[in-house]
Amino acid sequence: MYLDKIKKIKDLDFKNKKVLLRTDFNVPLDKNGSIQDDFRIKESLKTIKHLFSKGASQVIIMSHLGRPQGFDKKYSMNVIRDKLIKLTAKRIVKLDTLVDLEEIMPNSAEAKIVLLENLRFYEGEQNNDDDFAKSLSKVADVYVNDAFGVCHRKHSSVHAITRYLPSCIGLLVEKELSIFENMLESPNRPFYAIIGGSKLETKIPVIQNLVHKVDKLFLGGGMIFTFYKVQGYSIGKSLYDKNNKVMAKMMLNNEKIILPKDVIIADDKDEPSQFLSVTIDKIPSYMMGLDIGDESLSYMIKEMKDAETIVWNGPIGYYENPLFAKATITLLKELAKSKAKVIIGGGDTSFIVERLNLKNDFYHVSTGGGASLKLLEGTGLVALDVLIK
Repeated sequence: MYLDKIKKIKDLDFKNKKVLLRTDFNVPLDKNGSIQDDFRIKESLKTIKHLFSKGASQVIIMSHLGRPQGFDKKYSMNVIRDKLIKLTAKRIVKLDTLVDLEEIMPNSAEAKIVLLENLRFYEGEQNNDDDFAKSLSKVADVYVNDAFGVCHRKHSSVHAITRYLPSCIGLLVEKELSIFENMLESPNRPFYAIIGGSKLETKIPVIQNLVHKVDKLFLGGGMIFTFYKVQGYSIGKSLYDKNNKVMAKMMLNNEKIILPKDVIIADDKDEPSQFLSVTIDKIPSYMMGLDIGDESLSYMIKEMKDAETIVWNGPIGYYENPLFAKATITLLKELAKSKAKVIIGGGDTSFIVERLNLKNDFYHVSTGGGASLKLLEGTGLVALDVLIK
């Protein structure tokens, strides 16, 4: 797919070079602005260390954080700088602006590691603006993309930038691609997939691609209620994607696709006054489905025991409320003990894994939800397509 077509760190010379490194340090912050999960930051440290081992004179790190509309102090990269200092025990010089970058950039004698301000404070980033990319490129000799979580975005710092500097992928992106490509091309079997989430529309391409590759495909999350609706069941106030009802009906013809037989329902997803477990034909009009029921959860756990490879993308319940996180958490804990190669496909599922302190119990936990989703769809990653010569 990609690994044999694009340049990697081993293919470029970094000796005495200034390296512009795109990372994905878009980490979740709590209400006080503190980092909740530093997984993505830790995963790029190997690339930073490797660049210096190959003789780089300076590493200039750039990333985005959050979804600011212009400059927003709460999304400043200061919190990332402080975390990097703790993790690397090195001096990190952080720049407060990207305006006139050439003029304010310290030389390598003054700063070995420089952290740029949030890329998304500037319109040029998300517009894939050539001038913005050119201004970034002028401070470095080589560009390295280690931001797997942004590889599906056509943004200046991962796309347009490659026109102006010799470019390659970093160790983290290489690792992610290797694991996903091996899994999709030559998995150990039985190969099972678990696909959850609330929006059926975003998961249809994933289901369509994976169903031809896996031995069984288990569905969960809010999107399952569209499948029940097209079978004639009452789903109450549950999520329903009427725009994709025809596609859902067609998918039901594939015997590899397995839906839960019972669900947890409630009268409100955030502050329920009542909730209970019912079979899918017993959902009252005033209730909504919010998790997988115990019978279906037990069935999934039993079926997973003979798997050799498992890929999971998307929570199988409304995990934001602990009352409806049981199936997701229980299944994760069970799979953490599995003999199978379990690959967690980024996004919310990876965040839950980190919160449960289970990351080291899985074969791989991806740093990119949207990017891993694109790989599972079998579609391209625009930031990597531009690297193919």
